[in-house]
Amino acid sequence: MEILSTKFNEVIVISPRIFQDPRGYFFETFQAERYKDNGILCNFVQDNLSCSQKNTLRGLHYQHPHGQAKLVSVVRGEVLDVVVDVRKGSPTFGQWEGVVLSSENHRQLFVPEGFAHGFCVLSEDALFTYKCSDYYTPDAEHGIAWDDPDIGIAWPIECPLLSEKDTCYPRLRDVDEKDLPVFGM
Repeated sequence: MEILSTKFNEVIVISPRIFQDPRGYFFETFQAERYKDNGILCNFVQDNLSCSQKNTLRGLHYQHPHGQAKLVSVVRGEVLDVVVDVRKGSPTFGQWEGVVLSSENHRQLFVPEGFAHGFCVLSEDALFTYKCSDYYTPDAEHGIAWDDPDIGIAWPIECPLLSEKDTCYPRLRDVDEKDLPVFGM
């Protein structure tokens, strides 16, 4: 596997080694020792799968406390996957990074705790899968506005399909400090 860096030291893109022949292809979607050797030390405890139609935008979500590191990928289709650093005191607080994940490039994105996460579906539909390092905890669920102008994410659509919950999240600057993870902890 190949590890690709992002603007955040903690966020990495994984490009797996693909074994292809006339029948199709094969690759490992996760192998604990290999991922550990590349700095992913999480004990993943929950796997999730979502199916979304074109122009759906999910996010930007995070948990605090009970932060979740995530290993995300696309089984079918294509998405723009986005992370935002929401760690209070971080030198990159409020900055974002976007990566295209697809069933063609087979890339994965490792999203550590302390980052809000979301994605926008670029294909007709997308099957999106992710591993989590902690269980979903409804009381710890938080989010920030997908269109926060202070963050300035360059989403590829203007009028996404959103859940009611995702339309109500505050701008990052309006989030209560007690609801933000702390950098370095």
